[in-house]
Amino acid sequence: MSMLTPPGMGGKYRVTGAAYPRMSRKRSRPRIVLALLGSVLALALVGYGALQLIDVFRGDSPKRNTAAGAKDCPTTPPKGAAKNGPAAATTASAAAKPAVVLPPPGEITVNVYNATPRAGLAKAVGDELAKRGFVIGHVGNAPADFDKKVPGTGILLGSPTTDKAAYSVLGTQLAGTTQQTDTREGADIDLILGDAFKELSTKEDADKALAVLANPAPAPARC
Repeated sequence: MSMLTPPGMGGKYRVTGAAYPRMSRKRSRPRIVLALLGSVLALALVGYGALQLIDVFRGDSPKRNTAAGAKDCPTTPPKGAAKNGPAAATTASAAAKPAVVLPPPGEITVNVYNATPRAGLAKAVGDELAKRGFVIGHVGNAPADFDKKVPGTGILLGSPTTDKAAYSVLGTQLAGTTQQTDTREGADIDLILGDAFKELSTKEDADKALAVLANPAPAPARC
């Protein structure tokens, strides 16, 4: 019997010194609070991540919505659109770009010169241009600087001050011409026919080209 054992007590109540009751250490309250806060924060992060994944799969992310919205340009209805309805708004939008003012053929004097070996070409072309309303000036063989030296369809030669629109109007009568300038002071334009020239554009095609020049298609909207 151990000296620590009270008299009359033995058996399982005996204290032998090899076994003794252990007292568990009391947990600190601040540690418990921090653990709870950490758990709540972790749950919040997991929930937020799940919501983001759901938005991505559903296509509702802010970036996607912004990109989709950028495709549609906001339009401001023109004045009078509310009164006249959608048809009036469409017409006003189509007519937003003003028509280009072109000089009529009757105000353009053309000198027709033949730089090819084909005889009578300048006169035939001059006669046809006259039928289409152009004023015909000189007709004949090309000057020495151009005679037999124009491999393309033709050259439009004029003064540096000649109205550019006049070149465009004459250019609708035959495709593939190039433009050059010289030291002349008048507004007349030389049409020098080259080796690649076959014939003038048909009057129907020339009229269509003139219509496109006078009424260019409106530029696409830019956001």
